[in-house]
Amino acid sequence: NGQPGLVARRDGVTAAVAAFDTAAFGTGADRIARIWVVRNPEKLRRWPG
Repeated sequence: NGQPGLVARRDGVTAAVAAFDTAAFGTGADRIARIWVVRNPEKLRRWPG
């Protein structure tokens, strides 16, 4: 989806995927506004370990 994110692996197996949505908060700098985390093993099967 083009958002910044990370993949967390444990023992070579994908354990979680997180995506971050950023927004400007009046300071001129973007900050993290939302975090989405997927830990459902069924949804993580397509991620290579």
